[in-house]
This record gives sequence, C-alpha cells and structure tokens, in this order.
Amino acid sequence: MKWRTVPAARFAEHAQTWQTLHAATGASALLSPDFVAPLLAEFGTGAELLAYCEHAGAVAAMAIVVPSGRGSWASFQPSQAPLGLWLQRPELPLEALLAGLVRALPGFPLVFGLTQMDPALMPRPADSPSLRTLDYIDTARVTIHGSFEAYWTARGKNLRSNLKKQRARLDKEGVPLRLQLSRDAGDMAQAVADYGRLEGSGWKAGCGTAVDASNAQGRYYRRMLENFCARGAGCVYRYFFGEQLVAMDLCIEDGDSIIVLKTSYDESVPANLSPTLLMREAACRQLFDEGKYTRLEFYGRVMEWHLRWTDEVRTMYHVNYYRWPGLRRLHTMLASRPPARAATQ
Repeated sequence: MKWRTVPAARFAEHAQTWQTLHAATGASALLSPDFVAPLLAEFGTGAELLAYCEHAGAVAAMAIVVPSGRGSWASFQPSQAPLGLWLQRPELPLEALLAGLVRALPGFPLVFGLTQMDPALMPRPADSPSLRTLDYIDTARVTIHGSFEAYWTARGKNLRSNLKKQRARLDKEGVPLRLQLSRDAGDMAQAVADYGRLEGSGWKAGCGTAVDASNAQGRYYRRMLENFCARGAGCVYRYFFGEQLVAMDLCIEDGDSIIVLKTSYDESVPANLSPTLLMREAACRQLFDEGKYTRLEFYGRVMEWHLRWTDEVRTMYHVNYYRWPGLRRLHTMLASRPPARAATQ
C-alpha cells in the first residue's frame, strides 16, 4: 500500500477518483464529492492535503488531512461535516492504512487523528500498541418501519399530549399549520436565505455562528444543497404557522436514509409552543406514510428532545494512530493524570 499526497485545492482533478471509491465502498452521502468539494471551497485554508493510497493497482483509500499541531496531523474536520473525511475499502485494515499515511505525510508526524467516525458505517477497531480510540459523542436515529401510528404510540405520553394540546390551541386561534417540502435546486438559494433569517434572529447571531446567505456557511449550504438537489437527493422542510415561517430543516438523502444537517426555528414564537417538534411530528408522519426511507439520521450530539423521539443511540468515535507504541503509552498516561490543583494562599 503506497500513499501519495497532493494539495487539496486540486480536489476537482481527483473528484472522479474520489467518486469511484465512494461508490465502490458504499460510503455515506456525507462523504460524496457533492458534500466534500464545497467544504474545501468555503472552509479550506490551503494547508489541507488530499491523500490517496494505491493498492493492487487501484486507489483503495482517500482522505482530506491537515496539520493539527506540532508533530501531528488529522482528518480535515470543519464543523459542518458530521463525519471525518476518510474513505477506504472495508477489507483493508485501518491500522495498516494509517501507518502508511503517517509515513507519507510531510514533517515527520508522530500522531495522526482520524475524527468523527460512525460505528454504523465503520466498525470501531480494537485498541493496539499503536492505535487508540476515544468516544466522541452519542448520536441518534429513528428507524422508519411500520405505521406512524404504531411509532407515535410508542413515544412518551407527555410528548404526544403536549403536541396535541399545541395543535388544538393553534386550531382554536385559527392558525393553520403547514409543512412544505422543497427539492428543486433552483429553490435552494431562497431556502438558505430563509434559514439564515430564522437563525439570525436567535442566539447564534450574537455568537457570530449563524448561517447567512452571504457568509461562508450560507454559501456552503447553498452550493451543497444545489449539488444534492440536482440529482434528486436534497430537500428542505419549512413549517408555517399561517403565513409565518417558524421552523426549517436542511436535509440530504443517502440511499434509504434521510439526514438532518441543520435545524432552526423562530425564537420569537411563544415559549409554550414548540415549532421544531411540531415540524418533526409532521415530517415523521410523512416519512412513515411514504415508506421511501428506513432511517432518519440526526448526526449531532444527543439532546433531551432526541430521547423523546427515539431510543436508538450510538457512540461515534475518534482514532489516534501513533508512529511508535511508546508515544501511545505516554499519551495515555498523561491523559489519565488528574488535573493540577491551583495553588492556594
């Protein structure tokens, strides 16, 4: 197995090879060129490398990697990417691939970090003298099987009762509820602008992290969603109280699953109403009734509301590979030390 690297700014030249490997390995849509290329365009700094491994006359692994500190490299991991940007043929051992990659990277790195791996897509490897895995976050999914009524009956009584009361209240006040689904690539610019207005009216605006049609996040989501919608695999949910847009989901589709990438809601809505949960109920009903998908993936840290929606939770993980086993032992020892106590007067 021989690794080579080129500047990731040349990703377009290698996109077809990435696509071929992506298709051959059945990898997540979150690792497709339609998802990866806009990430590099908007969030790359120029330091990223595209690494590819040749084995038995074909490319068997690819990754986007970046220096992550003195003596270390890691997979490129902007916050908009739920998964580490790593592709490999599943029959090849991960540890051997990482060993070859570390030797091929510039600057004689001692450690390589492979971030945000999903055990449902790539089984968690066992620790070894040179390899250590670490828990990342718990994430949740909903299996879409059977009728919505059966699924909904299995949810907690408080959730069902609360949303029923909210719908009844809005109906009494003459406020119609409407779920709108957009799938056309030409609609994505407006969808991202609408999403940005929702998110920009809330707490994220004050932190400078809100999506806006004119910032890097807005440009990324527009381009990525246009890519997916152009091949019939992207969608945006909007939820309305009358004519007021109150909640949105930005989603992509991955074979038999649908992935929620971003959710926002109008924070001016009274606190005793839950527009996001009402939208989620309506969207889930539609997904169960259509029977097109078998999974709804949330990909994000499990929140309390997720656990009202599902009990299917799994732990994502990171992988650290060390050039020498002694480094792994030293790192493990240092990580296990209790924090130093501050001196007292």
